[in-house]
Amino acid sequence: MPEKFQVVPLRAFKDNYVWTLRNGACAAVVDPGEAQPVLDYLAAEKLQLIAILATHHHQDHVGGIAELLQTHKVPVYGPRGEPIATLTQAVGGGDKVSLEQLGVSFEVLDIPGHTRAHVAYYGANMLFCGDTLFACGCGRAFEGTPQQLYASLEKLMALPGRNARLLRARVHAGEHRLRQGGGAGQRGAARARGERRAVCGATTDPTLPSTIGREKATNPFRARHAARGHRLGQQISRQARVSDPAGGVRRAAAVEERYPESPASSPSRCGLAR
Repeated sequence: MPEKFQVVPLRAFKDNYVWTLRNGACAAVVDPGEAQPVLDYLAAEKLQLIAILATHHHQDHVGGIAELLQTHKVPVYGPRGEPIATLTQAVGGGDKVSLEQLGVSFEVLDIPGHTRAHVAYYGANMLFCGDTLFACGCGRAFEGTPQQLYASLEKLMALPGRNARLLRARVHAGEHRLRQGGGAGQRGAARARGERRAVCGATTDPTLPSTIGREKATNPFRARHAARGHRLGQQISRQARVSDPAGGVRRAAAVEERYPESPASSPSRCGLAR
């Protein structure tokens, strides 16, 4: 019987994580946008890479795969219908990915919106959801529609297991701003940011991941907060008119683009990620 595995986050680029599932002998990685952190970790820990899982085709999630394959001939799982040249095992909703050496298997979920065929991996009380759902945020709809993205968020929120860990693909917790209309402007954005930090926590420490239950209760991109009287949910719902929950995602994204975290931030910052 395989020994119990651990999940270790490896930092890549400025604000990404490569999640590494490992035991004493082998490891699998999720969304390796950069190869060197993975190679360094494998060498330092004397681990054998056994598999690579990708949630979507953006380069900050798959850019390191080709280099990893130069020295590790392993299967690469990822969404069918997306342009990932290094893919060897195309998967979609309802498929299973079994990592026998680690004693774990994952259900594949279709969660389009951020990209047209984005997938998540759910199992062992963990959710690897790429750039769709963040702690107190969500991804930007680059290739899909706001309606698709909202439906995908609702699918993730409906998963069983309130304590299932949300292992997001980048640093993001309470860091994005929403304008509160009228003359409040930047002051309103600052208040919203402070409130969100109080609710969701301002930490970017990956050893403290969010959970599905926490996001169901606090994620402001869910218009249902308005029905429960949550102040941040009310803010979203006022912009989305409540009757159009997908509009909350769309309008919030527009506000994010207009009021970025700082002039120097990349367009992927503030929970609307690439």
